[in-house]
Amino acid sequence: MAYGSLVAETALPSRDPYRGKVLRPARERAFWPFLLPALALYALLFVAPSFYGVWVSLYRWAGPGAEMEWRGLRNYEALLRNGAFTQSFVNTFVLAIAGGALVFGITFLSMMALRHLKGRAFIRSVVFLPMIISAIAVGAAVGFLLNPGGVVNQILGWAGIDGLPWLGPDLVLKCIIGGLVWSSTGFYIALMMSAVDGIPPHLYEDAVLGGATKWEQFRHITLPLTWDVFAVAAVLWVVNSLKVFEIVIAFTTGGTPGAPPLQARTVAVQQYTVITGGGVPELGSGAAMGVVVTLITIVLIVLVRRITRRESVELS
Repeated sequence: MAYGSLVAETALPSRDPYRGKVLRPARERAFWPFLLPALALYALLFVAPSFYGVWVSLYRWAGPGAEMEWRGLRNYEALLRNGAFTQSFVNTFVLAIAGGALVFGITFLSMMALRHLKGRAFIRSVVFLPMIISAIAVGAAVGFLLNPGGVVNQILGWAGIDGLPWLGPDLVLKCIIGGLVWSSTGFYIALMMSAVDGIPPHLYEDAVLGGATKWEQFRHITLPLTWDVFAVAAVLWVVNSLKVFEIVIAFTTGGTPGAPPLQARTVAVQQYTVITGGGVPELGSGAAMGVVVTLITIVLIVLVRRITRRESVELS
């Protein structure tokens, strides 16, 4: 009996209430040696340059080899009086809000439509294709189509309609938003549809038997069960929209020298113009713009996470 009891205790170790407490510190000790190299590399490549950028933002500096002049917070004060930065700041937020509304509006409509289609996997691949194309190529293509003698105005001319100044100050930002929405929406459709695919079909079957419309199915089944993925997608959009750069450069300049017009500039483009534009580079001012955008990005991420916070829905 004593031997049998010993075997039973050995075969059923989970009954020991102290075993988990003993194994947990061992797991933690094994965890840190694997994590520390990654943390050190991340700190070296990302955290340290970020703090260096904050330090540079307090100086007037033309770049390596030039003398650094202490300015303190005057670089930040100058941004508030800089009309170009203010305009680019407003443009960035218009792009983020208007573009986000269009992207997720199209995404939600696609979630309602694609769920019923047999070829939804192929359609999803097609709409995702623009995401694979370089943003420079997208911007250059859209700019080529919309220039005064481009294809769009030629088609309008054939229809007896006068061409529009798509690249003029009144329409250029709207056209950039359109190009960004076209190139980005496929990614969010693919992301949200991957969550839709995980919803059990019987929930929709029960809803149809209960007389629910497609909108009611989306509102009461699809959206609640994909809300966590939507919250992540919203954060991704905020981060990506606040650093839009390549598509603006390609769209407005077409690869030719020169700065984009003020009506089309985002903060990232304005930062690039200040650092690499004509005259003496102002790395301190550019670094100050980067710090401001980083702080605003953090605030917006926290805000978006709070707005999208919901109790998780679990299937029983």
